[in-house]
Amino acid sequence: MTAEAGVPDSGARRVRVVLVDDHRMFRTGVQAEIGQTDRTGVEVVGEAADVEQAVTVITATRPEVVLLDVHLPGGGGVEVLRRSATLMADAERPVRFLALSVSDAAEDVIGVIRGGARGYVTKTITGTDLVDAIFRVSDGDAVFSPRLAGFVLDAFASTDAPPVDEDLDRLTQREREVLRLIARGYAYKEIAKQLFISVKTVESHVSAVLRKLQLSNRHELTRWATARRLV
Repeated sequence: MTAEAGVPDSGARRVRVVLVDDHRMFRTGVQAEIGQTDRTGVEVVGEAADVEQAVTVITATRPEVVLLDVHLPGGGGVEVLRRSATLMADAERPVRFLALSVSDAAEDVIGVIRGGARGYVTKTITGTDLVDAIFRVSDGDAVFSPRLAGFVLDAFASTDAPPVDEDLDRLTQREREVLRLIARGYAYKEIAKQLFISVKTVESHVSAVLRKLQLSNRHELTRWATARRLV
């Protein structure tokens, strides 16, 4: 790795990567950022938008690293990990997974790490840092965005299972994402941009969250989320 750019020299080894994310625009952006193989050393050999596609592409290409979104149609990132367990266990050529998600929620981080992922970074990561994370994960290191490692340490240090929150369990993964962003003070347009969805879809998710939690407005929602330390 060069000290200046944080990426390999053109003659250095290359890491083959599969991108798994249900937002085509995000995959295109990541491809443009890290997929210039001669510069970054990363070769994007496949993409997938849901669990079924992911398992098929990963099995066919056998990449060194999979960049895996946590929330996917068909069962989420945890389901991809479950169905790829044999590939991860391959002693000669294991496929390693690096979660890349907009979510920084403790339950999401812990879930994919328990499923076998080697690290977890959020989508605020820079292209240079993502390339560095890919190479580190391919070498078997564990990589986390700041503060996320604490979730994992706390989870594995405790022998007690986390308490079940029946109210939270009523929400879908996407509704939880919208809930957290609303509670953090994001406007609908900002949430739509961050999650790559329309403002109308954001409004629908907020309405569903309020209905399921029997709340009246975003102020009550914020208090509810804060009380549960979801913000």
